[in-house]
Amino acid sequence: MSFLHLSFYSAFTLSSLGLAFHRTHLISALLCLESMMLSMYVALAMWPIQTQSSTSNILPILMLTFSACEASTGLALLVASTRTHGSDHLHNFNLLQC
Repeated sequence: MSFLHLSFYSAFTLSSLGLAFHRTHLISALLCLESMMLSMYVALAMWPIQTQSSTSNILPILMLTFSACEASTGLALLVASTRTHGSDHLHNFNLLQC
């Protein structure tokens, strides 16, 4: 396994562990999701270089677009929940209540 693969795998693993164990604030969960998307984007962008392919791949650009949409939606939810509940603590939110 090369150093490049090890860095992608470790970045994704650390982000998923951060998402699993540090769920006190919504902003920390959103940052973990964004770092997971960033590690997958870098891995997909480096994939044609690693395989020595001459064709350009549209998949990293699509993934970056969806990541930007996810970030804007997450920040909108963060602002809305902070305005309605007063904080961004995840234990204050009850999904079963309207």
